[in-house]
Amino acid sequence: MDSVWVGLDNFTAAFADPMFWAALRNTLVITLMQLVLFFPVPIALALILNSIMSPAIRRFVQSVVYLPHFLGWVIVISISTQILGATGVVPNLLDSMGLPRFSPMNSPEFFPVLVTLQLIWKDAGWGTIMFLAALANIDDELYEAAAVDGAGPWHRTWAITIPGIMPIVVLLLILNLGTALSVGFEQIVLQRDNVGAEAGEVLDTYVYFNGIVDGQWGTAAAVGLVKGVVGLFLVLGANKLAHRFGQDGVYSRDR
Repeated sequence: MDSVWVGLDNFTAAFADPMFWAALRNTLVITLMQLVLFFPVPIALALILNSIMSPAIRRFVQSVVYLPHFLGWVIVISISTQILGATGVVPNLLDSMGLPRFSPMNSPEFFPVLVTLQLIWKDAGWGTIMFLAALANIDDELYEAAAVDGAGPWHRTWAITIPGIMPIVVLLLILNLGTALSVGFEQIVLQRDNVGAEAGEVLDTYVYFNGIVDGQWGTAAAVGLVKGVVGLFLVLGANKLAHRFGQDGVYSRDR
């Protein structure tokens, strides 16, 4: 019984901490921005790559867009600092043009956009692999029949390509929702000090600094439990919604 009350005290302590609510707000903003801006990019990129007729050009473009995935976040942040930091290329260029000096790396308001753009550059190319595999499984005879019926490229895309990859799109979207509150610990913690804890704190860094750094294991565990429960409900809810639209999602309706 005592352990139950200790657990409730940990939840109360977390919810009473203003920094917890700041971390939750920042996490939700970044999550929403990544779902809106990042998730569609691999799909669009896969469609573009699939439309390239020359195999040599396609392999070259794939190699270029895959390469950033193999760079560590330390390298990505270093490159961003050289370009967007206080003494980077962009602020110096703006200064030389007589425009107000602006450093995206040190702007709290721009931080959610910054981390989303970094994620797009690093992992959008790698994310196309699943969609390219789904595109490869679409029967070419469907395109040939549609072309015979007079359907143009755009019509074939909307009538054949998009429905053909929709199951994998729905599946990956649901799986992404399961980790929606985890927005990249290493990427965030490397830049948190640039914008301050109020703008740069997310739930993952909140757990780290409270649990590992400050030794408040109970509070950190309570926040981690909240993340897991929210992720579970998001997956179940999104899967139920997918069933209503005729998609199987993570598991089919018969199971």
